[in-house]
Amino acid sequence: MKNFMRKAAAFVSAGAMALTGVPSVVCTDPNITAFAVDDCNDDWLHCEGSRIYDMNGNEVWLTGANWFGFNCSERCAHYLWSGDCDDMLREVADRGINVIRLPISTELLYEWQNGLDKPVSGGGLQASYNPPTDQVGEDGKVTKAGTYGSINKDFVEADGKTNVTSQKAFEIILAKCKHYGIKVFVDVHSPHADNSGHIYNLWYGKEMNNNPVMVTTDIWMDTLVWMADQYKNDDTLLGFDLQNEPHGKGPEGKLAAKWDGSTDENNWAYAATKCADAILDVNPNALIFIEGVEQSLSGAQPGDYWGIADRRDDSPYIGAWWGGNFRGAREYPITPKHGTSQIVYSPHDYGPSVYAQTWFEKDFNEQTLLDDYWYDTWAYINAEDIAPELIGEWGGYMDGAENQKWMELLSQYMIKHHINHTFWCLNTNSGDTRGLWAQFSYNLNDVTDKSNGTTITWEEDKYALFETTLWQTATTGKYIGLDHQTPLGINGTGLSLNEFYTSYANTEGSNLDGGKKGNGQPVIIDGSTTTTTKATTVTTTTTTVTTSTTDKPTGDDDIKWGDANCDDDVNMADAVLIMQSINNPDKYGEGKPDGISSTGVKNADVFNTGDGITNKDALAIQKYKLGIIGELPEKQS
Repeated sequence: MKNFMRKAAAFVSAGAMALTGVPSVVCTDPNITAFAVDDCNDDWLHCEGSRIYDMNGNEVWLTGANWFGFNCSERCAHYLWSGDCDDMLREVADRGINVIRLPISTELLYEWQNGLDKPVSGGGLQASYNPPTDQVGEDGKVTKAGTYGSINKDFVEADGKTNVTSQKAFEIILAKCKHYGIKVFVDVHSPHADNSGHIYNLWYGKEMNNNPVMVTTDIWMDTLVWMADQYKNDDTLLGFDLQNEPHGKGPEGKLAAKWDGSTDENNWAYAATKCADAILDVNPNALIFIEGVEQSLSGAQPGDYWGIADRRDDSPYIGAWWGGNFRGAREYPITPKHGTSQIVYSPHDYGPSVYAQTWFEKDFNEQTLLDDYWYDTWAYINAEDIAPELIGEWGGYMDGAENQKWMELLSQYMIKHHINHTFWCLNTNSGDTRGLWAQFSYNLNDVTDKSNGTTITWEEDKYALFETTLWQTATTGKYIGLDHQTPLGINGTGLSLNEFYTSYANTEGSNLDGGKKGNGQPVIIDGSTTTTTKATTVTTTTTTVTTSTTDKPTGDDDIKWGDANCDDDVNMADAVLIMQSINNPDKYGEGKPDGISSTGVKNADVFNTGDGITNKDALAIQKYKLGIIGELPEKQS
């Protein structure tokens, strides 16, 4: 739903078509130690109703922005040709963005998976660290490393000038996001690596640009599963947006994405469900973001079918923005065999500056937008507590007129209804929306061995509107991150999730739910993990809990230890139910309709067995799932 421009020049034609209605790897300069990072792997999220929660049942709000480029021909986040990555991410975090949606392509993942990755081209990345080490001349004078060039120095190899590969660049960005308290999810923006690839309708059936391979449904799914497996131990990468804006109009038939109950290859609901299950097989903690389609058969009469010619009157098709139509999800919701605890619906929504849709033809307001488009198309999912929603793209020009009015209305609606979102976009080079960044300049002088050389000019009026939608404390305006240990940013304006729930949630609350105050339970992990690196070599030191080898209590062969919710599985949902039963016994206590059962109470008593359920039982389950202890109940030293 947008154009991409490369640097200052227009790169593609109009993309806003008329619509009808591995473990974590830190790559650093070889002479310095990498950032110390939080490696507890304790920040995974899950869904209940229309809300998203952490492992202890604390509500979270994902409020972020898009940063495209890995999906494009450059195969790297854009504007690393103009600025230093640390400078950019530091400002992003300090300005309150707690998650980045990072578009990629299936072709890029295919290259990573099959060892076809190459160094990022000079047109896509400015990186240097010359000389790479201190040089001592014949006169004894020392030329310090980086004297002649020190921008994106983590993105060059040991020679100080050869760019790293695209996957290494991705991993460097992931590690820096971890350092600044930012979370990430990736979005398969197109089958092929192309600045205009998002225009293509489907997730399959398109040739790759640089490889003699046709992208199939199997390749699309296999590459995503490969990526989920590679990064399953790094909770900086929270999840996967399976496909950007599946679209196409009904009369196109098999060439357009549809949403129904069939097993047809172009049925997006079927493909997304299969892909979600395949990802959750290798990482059951990942969030799965699922977009809508463009048209649905919601106006169908008896005998109508997908592919039938449109009618001037009584059209069988009801349209939406690309990726925005969830009308079919009422009858055919996404229900993986793994359950719906990781499923987030992700519509895209834009204003009249992108396309003059029919619902903008009147003097529109929130109610007319709900009546004419929002509610039946996507808003019902949140309003009826079916699932959480994250509006993956919204944004546009601050025109002082209709488009700005729409942005203000949508931003207010998202705040009132706890809808997650990622703004389109950070980049300045989105042709039909522009971005939050306006321009860059980089000062190569006096930046040796440090960043801060980048000057980023923000579109401050647009940021001011967007800033109101960022998760922040109600009175002091401190931005709230999604990492339990690492605060968001480094200038003191941001908090870690634990800081919010221990010091702010019950005193001032946040800008959600009208500033409602509440209690939360911080995530505390026994044991510590630190990561230090040189170049791309990871050394990990872990201190774990040591316990004695006492046997399990006798007579308890019928107990499934840790299975508090009695679903025959032990996972973070069990820890959450324990915490809920303790903190809100009126709703989740033993015997309550939504509460823990008597069998669940027995199963849940996994710490100091016999003393009933306590917070330490929930902690024991967390430690078990994180591999800190090997079995339940937890053996006492």
